[in-house]
Amino acid sequence: AAGGEHIVPESRSGCFEISHADGAARAGRLHTAHGVVQTPIFMPVGTVGSVKAIAPDDLHALGAEIILGNTYHLYLRPGDELIARRGGLHRFASWDKPILTDSGGFQVFSLPGLRKIREEGVEFRSHLDGSKHLFTPEKVIAIQRNLHSDVIMVLDECVPHGTEYDYTAQSIELTTRWAVRSREAYPHGAGGNLLFAITQGGFFPDLRTASIEQLTEHDFDGFAIG
Repeated sequence: AAGGEHIVPESRSGCFEISHADGAARAGRLHTAHGVVQTPIFMPVGTVGSVKAIAPDDLHALGAEIILGNTYHLYLRPGDELIARRGGLHRFASWDKPILTDSGGFQVFSLPGLRKIREEGVEFRSHLDGSKHLFTPEKVIAIQRNLHSDVIMVLDECVPHGTEYDYTAQSIELTTRWAVRSREAYPHGAGGNLLFAITQGGFFPDLRTASIEQLTEHDFDGFAIG
């Protein structure tokens, strides 16, 4: 493909193979549109599109197979639409292997006093200039599709440590509703991006189990542990 990108046939994208197992431990291979990721894997963090102080060729030499970008930060600066015009995050960052982008939810929820949560989504003010924005499940999917990352995450509510049980119970229901809206905004098979839901539930084992049960009823490509 153009730019030397390693493109996996779309029919293989999303395939996960377990290659070895030892009790509860396992090793596997996740196929994405830009290559195969060996699991378990250490994923270098490239918050704004690049891993700080490490050039792409050095990442290759270190054996990195996937990097992470952040939806919140890339949306605010330089902007997902600009990145889309430049051919997506892979070309923008000169990285031809897989990329995972988180939903930006954690960054938004870590802004006490700067955000408001409602059914529609999360309204927040930029930490850069105070401008007002709204992240809905649908908008977060649209941003990540502009970034064209291989694994995209749904918008979820990240409750802080110490949150009471009743609020956490309501929160996982909201996270599930947002996840379903995300799946509806990007139906399975609509493109090569893999959509992962995120389990929540705070520090309450029964709520974590409930969150897993709710989300696995739906057709996601994978599940992350929030």
